[in-house]
Amino acid sequence: MCDTVVALGNSTRSGAVLFGKNSDREPNEAHELVHIPAGDHQPGEVVKCTYVEVPQVPHTHAVFLAKPFWIWGAEMGANEHGVVIGNEAVFTKVPYEKGPGLIGMDFLRLALERSDNAEKAMYVIIHLLETYGQGGNCGFAHPFYYHNSFLIADTQQAWVLETAGRQWAAEKVKDIRSISNSITIETEWDLASDDLIRFAMDSGWCSDKGHFNFARCYSDFLYTRFSDAHRRQRCTINALYTQKGTITLHTIMQALRQHTSPETNGWTPDQAIFGSDVCMHAGFGPMRGSQSVGSMVSSLGQDGCEHWVTGTAAPCTGIFKPVWIDAGLPDLGPAPSGRYDPETLFWKHERLHRQVLFDYPARMALYAGDRDELETQFLAGAEPVRKGSPAERLAYSQECFDQALARTDQWIQMIEQSAVNKKTVFYYQRAWNSFNQQAQLLGSDVRLP
Repeated sequence: MCDTVVALGNSTRSGAVLFGKNSDREPNEAHELVHIPAGDHQPGEVVKCTYVEVPQVPHTHAVFLAKPFWIWGAEMGANEHGVVIGNEAVFTKVPYEKGPGLIGMDFLRLALERSDNAEKAMYVIIHLLETYGQGGNCGFAHPFYYHNSFLIADTQQAWVLETAGRQWAAEKVKDIRSISNSITIETEWDLASDDLIRFAMDSGWCSDKGHFNFARCYSDFLYTRFSDAHRRQRCTINALYTQKGTITLHTIMQALRQHTSPETNGWTPDQAIFGSDVCMHAGFGPMRGSQSVGSMVSSLGQDGCEHWVTGTAAPCTGIFKPVWIDAGLPDLGPAPSGRYDPETLFWKHERLHRQVLFDYPARMALYAGDRDELETQFLAGAEPVRKGSPAERLAYSQECFDQALARTDQWIQMIEQSAVNKKTVFYYQRAWNSFNQQAQLLGSDVRLP
């Protein structure tokens, strides 16, 4: 389950478009940050996506991707022209194509590589969707099939594109918008597939045009309900609307760190089998099988674009660091896999994250203030280098990542030396022991407190 938000310039303090997303995947489905330079391609070339090949275009733009390590595409990313996209799984009544095909993450990367503004990116996805359809397994350790919605933005505009099979509808964003794991467009849209309503009528989902509602007619009730998408969407929308006109990068970061509505206190990650949070932590049972494995926040301004990423799970336990596409990525160490490797950015942080989970309130309190102070320093330090050379921005990005890693080592040592004062619910402990064994984290016989 994922959450994606955008605030146009008319709602932000700086006037820049601000975008954010949490990518929720399986706990051991490591999140990878990659930079792919622009390229020119010969006639007749094809590009191999996750499962299938499609014709290549003459030129592809430079892109930054935050992605599941094993997938060709990405759950979120940006390109050199300031286009950003996040995708969401949506669950519909249209049968899923389970054979090899283009998956939502492939559409996202193809659109970033082939578009220089948000509207063009949307049409790239629409064209590919109508030409090839969408299908294929999107799960890592367990098969998982779904359709997709997208939030697409650039420095001036944003669009929501929601799909069900080869049907789709699109809405142009006016100020603030969020999407989660449900179709949100109902009876009003700006663009739609030619037979969107007729398909629903022929399928028996509505009697006539006057009763058509995209979300109601096409949504699968059970999966949409158990994804808790409507509550999570309300949570992110409320977080932004309360600060409309003064929204900053920090606002978006804090919105992505939410676990419950603001008035709820005493949250711990082991308290439920059902339900989902914006900042998601996996637990026991099929309804809590995913966690926020990576987060991204982007500032898209006329004078430049920058992106803040965790590269690690659970933004509440991690820290956002800056990257710039024209500067490239700093040295992040080896690429991660689905097995524990302390040399990788993702798994280094997982040792911290997974220890925090077993006494969340007490252990977060040990370093949350330090994390916030460091992140505030990063944000302030980015100000003077924004107009510097790419080399200067890359050096600053490397400095932030290095400091975050060094501080993570300190936090791990502190957390592992702290006593556990809370008794963890047994089924939650059992689930995480299983995740850790599968990842070979701390040895196959690990038993966390």
